Amino acid sequence: MARNGQQQRTVKAARRPEVRLPEPVVWEGGELEPDGDYDGLEFTDLDLAGQEGVGARFMDCVLRRCALDGTGLAKARFLDSVLEGVRGVGTDLAGASFRDVELVDARLGGVQMYGSVLERVLVRGGKIDYLNLRTARLKDVVFEGCVLVEPDFGGAVLERVEFRDCVVRGVDFGGVRMTDVDLRGVAELSIGRGVEALAGAVISPAQLLDLAPAMAAHLGLRVLS
Repeated sequence: MARNGQQQRTVKAARRPEVRLPEPVVWEGGELEPDGDYDGLEFTDLDLAGQEGVGARFMDCVLRRCALDGTGLAKARFLDSVLEGVRGVGTDLAGASFRDVELVDARLGGVQMYGSVLERVLVRGGKIDYLNLRTARLKDVVFEGCVLVEPDFGGAVLERVEFRDCVVRGVDFGGVRMTDVDLRGVAELSIGRGVEALAGAVISPAQLLDLAPAMAAHLGLRVLS
């Protein structure tokens, strides 16, 4: 019920991807190619390090336990696909787009995803260090059971984004615009920058107490006993 003439606001839940893959065909085509078109393929236990797939399109694909160290996938498109157990450092996904995608048990570091677009994406399990999502657009994205170390969301737009059973350390929310961002399920949350951008997010009472010193510092408050 409404109290004091104000309606109690609820948080809109993120829509999760519904990936229904056809029986994939094992990829036997050698190296990735710029602007390549990959449809209904399975990439398993492959070393794709250093390969260039700029602007490539992956539709109804599975990438399983592939090495992506320094792989160039800027402006690539991933549609109705699953990336499972991928690993790598310095993967370039700048300006890439992900729609109806599951990223499961990834072990990545220094991933460049600035300017990317994520819609109906599930990131489940795994650990990602120094994820660069600056100026990205995230809509209906769920981070679940994963560890994010110093992720950078600077200037990004987040709409219906959920963090569930996650560890999020040293996150940069500077200049972020949030709508229906649910942080209540974060197991460990520390904000390195951008505490003022939490308008549009929902946190728990316990998280409010944990964030109080950072909020006070931002407002210039001194708390004296």
